[in-house]
Amino acid sequence: MKKHDKECECFFCSTSQHIGFVSTRIAGTDGVSLETYKWSRIFNNQRFKCFYFAGELQTPAERSYLSEKSHFRHPEIRKIFKSAFGKRHRSRSTTTKIHSIKEELKDDLYDFINEFDISLLIPQNALTIPMNIPLGLALTEVISETGISVIAHHHDFFWERTNFLTNSIWEFLNMAFPPHLPSIHHVVINSSAGNQLGLRTGASATVVPNVMDFDNPPPPLDEYASDVRQAFEVKNDEYFILQPTRVIKRKGIEHAIELISRLDLKAKLIISHASGDEGYDYENRIQEYSKIMKVDTVFVSNRIGEERGHTKNGEKIYTLDDVYPHADLVTYPSNYEGFGNAFLEAIYFCKPIVVNTYSIYSIDIKPKGFKVIEMDGYVTQKAVEKTKKILKNTLACNDMTRHNYNIARRFYSYSILEKKLSGILEAVSPCTTSHHANNHTCQ
Repeated sequence: MKKHDKECECFFCSTSQHIGFVSTRIAGTDGVSLETYKWSRIFNNQRFKCFYFAGELQTPAERSYLSEKSHFRHPEIRKIFKSAFGKRHRSRSTTTKIHSIKEELKDDLYDFINEFDISLLIPQNALTIPMNIPLGLALTEVISETGISVIAHHHDFFWERTNFLTNSIWEFLNMAFPPHLPSIHHVVINSSAGNQLGLRTGASATVVPNVMDFDNPPPPLDEYASDVRQAFEVKNDEYFILQPTRVIKRKGIEHAIELISRLDLKAKLIISHASGDEGYDYENRIQEYSKIMKVDTVFVSNRIGEERGHTKNGEKIYTLDDVYPHADLVTYPSNYEGFGNAFLEAIYFCKPIVVNTYSIYSIDIKPKGFKVIEMDGYVTQKAVEKTKKILKNTLACNDMTRHNYNIARRFYSYSILEKKLSGILEAVSPCTTSHHANNHTCQ
């Protein structure tokens, strides 16, 4: 193997080879955090070291840099956010505050890069959706000033959300969400996002879908999780139907309620997550609609956490992984998803799934050959009958779930992610010497 040129300073030849993930938070079970954990797992299994920068962190302390104003829920950041959207003009004081916090965050980012000798930055949605405007601006300026190699991982762009389209910060959005800089390699989670990124900014992107560890099936239920049905008061003669999402409008939960009502079977709808930051109007609507449709709908977010434990009342807290094995059916009637983590989770736990044919499913996922119960914007009698058949016919259900697992293993496993990331690392490295073809090993 040829020895490297001494002048080579690419990522693979760097003596540090430290990767820095940057986000508003890297904690919990939101989609961005979950994919960050998966990416870091791939890198850590190789010879790279991963470090983490965010306003909330559940990562190893010795590799973490907490920057409180990086969190989108920080009071000052929330105040800026409210001044930026839903109106056409902002005050001068808001502009001053944006720039002031931007400078604070730039100092934090420089400290992070220097303290951990970061060779490659991976912003996770921080340059995509403007939940924290100063952070996006700070990142953009740091990248421009340093020329550091960057993989910008984009999960959902501002133009995909109607509530961001009326705003008073167009110049900031055009500058930093996302920026078009020579050292940035853009990664999107679906092909439509890649097309829109190219049309709007001229930047090209690599599509890297969300993944799960399909090479290693989930372990069997243990004693702790054996009583989930009883804990959620699902009777032995009732079907356990799981809606594994937050209670927000775009999740289309009213379709799941209508479907269950029309099944005319004893069933209980279990909704795993709370409303979050979008208020409780939709949750109230779901409760009212459940009563109208006479569907037993139970909200269990207080009993599902990131880790096992107990509530203040001594009740068990389960993880979502504890809950999935008990479900007879998963409903996923979303009107829009950036990709669809819950779809992959249902496939991973070998559960039949009802899917509203949201655009990314239709474009990127369905062509792979999955067998699911589909609806297209509304519940049809065909969907009702197919759901009944799957619930009552164990053989048909098993055939469907085995088929789906094999398809997912082929297209959405960790091994696919590893191959994608290896190719991207090649692309972000400025070095073009032949050693990259030799497992990137220096001698």
